[in-house]
Amino acid sequence: MGPKNTYFLVFILVALIANGVRAAQHVVGGSQGWDESTDFDSWASAQTFKVGDQLVFKYSSGLHSMVELPNENAYKNCDIGIALDSKNSGNDVVKLTKPGTRYFACGTLGHCGQGMKVKITTVAGNAPSTPASPSSSSTSSSSPKSTSTSAALNSQYSIAAIFALVASLISSTLLLSLS
Repeated sequence: MGPKNTYFLVFILVALIANGVRAAQHVVGGSQGWDESTDFDSWASAQTFKVGDQLVFKYSSGLHSMVELPNENAYKNCDIGIALDSKNSGNDVVKLTKPGTRYFACGTLGHCGQGMKVKITTVAGNAPSTPASPSSSSTSSSSPKSTSTSAALNSQYSIAAIFALVASLISSTLLLSLS
């Protein structure tokens, strides 16, 4: 394989990996997670959700669950009986695959009515996802950093690893072409 082909393959590899790195994971509710005490409206309004991002619902399995509701009416009325999807692992991941609004609630009887529900609006585009700042992830001012902030740090390390891989491949290609 000649150097031109190798450079092309490296470029394609980097483009594919970099595309995956841009996606963010948003822990629903920030540091408090999927819990009755979380102000989900405030948490969601402090985020920017993009196509490709993931929502992570972290909660005590058996105490809570997560259901996706089909529309705003079901969301407002907490009609969990017509859920599109239901999960109960305590660490549920939902990928945001297209622009639009999605509705989630706790499937435990009475929890949705107590405010354990969230409306997520996903946008298209290449703008970076915006994780919550530490003070906007909950109603408590002393809350620890949101785990979506650590996901952003992991993305920075991933980008550094990509560049190291590319540099290594280019060096190998140059050495092969000289021999």
